[in-house]
Amino acid sequence: MDHFVDLTLSGLASGAVYAALALSLVIIYQATRLVNFAQPAMALVAVYTAATVAPLTGSYWIGFAAALTVGAAAGALAERFIVRPIARVSQLNGIIVTLGLLLVAQGGVGMVWGNEQHGFPYAFDFVGRPSPADVFALASVAVVAVLLFCLYRFTPLGLRMRAAAFRPEAARLSGVRVGLMLTAGWAISALIAALAGMLAGPPFISPNVFDIVFVYGITAAVVGGLDNPFGAIIGGLLVGLGMSYVSGYAGPELATLTALALVVLVLSVRPDGILSRPTARKV
Repeated sequence: MDHFVDLTLSGLASGAVYAALALSLVIIYQATRLVNFAQPAMALVAVYTAATVAPLTGSYWIGFAAALTVGAAAGALAERFIVRPIARVSQLNGIIVTLGLLLVAQGGVGMVWGNEQHGFPYAFDFVGRPSPADVFALASVAVVAVLLFCLYRFTPLGLRMRAAAFRPEAARLSGVRVGLMLTAGWAISALIAALAGMLAGPPFISPNVFDIVFVYGITAAVVGGLDNPFGAIIGGLLVGLGMSYVSGYAGPELATLTALALVVLVLSVRPDGILSRPTARKV
């Protein structure tokens, strides 16, 4: 029983990271119908920023704040000056350019900080079950989910962002600055990706550290539904729990296969994801 509890807590903590990354993907997909393969790049730049700022200031939390700030700024700048001019030609071009951004970011990080692994601390002790680090990961994602719900449901900014995503022409005629709303969505998405990077990065970081995390993140987004932010959170937790149970009872070599099996199982029953509902969409 203790082993089961340990696996459950470990799976929830890992799932929180996948949920955060899946959530960042869903926000952009809702607005642009674009799968943003550059999300690991945002997380990577943010984490290396934290790894640089924290030792200089002597405070992990200043580094943490710097990571979130740089992540949000990187997302906004990437959307405004790189992705938007290319994606408006075709969505395929947009997807290709996000892949290019990922490769450029990985190469740039390798040139500046080196390709070898660097130590990177946890926010809290990673000892015990549940460890303070596990609790922090779950609490962070829960807070993000509540804040996003409040933003989209109760604020004028959230209403404008929803209108820009689902009815861009009508929103534009109503005076909404659609381009600015899309940029804001990218900034929020990149900020969440930076948070996911800060949670997933320890104890070691390298230019390719988030590749496999991104695979599990996009798996979570597909399982939960690319159109539903809360589906992304559920998908992330399911992926984390499933991989933890299989790794603990059948062996870690089967963990990756578990994610693939979960995608196949869910999509065979719910082709649009667990919480997604097919809807007509006017572009």
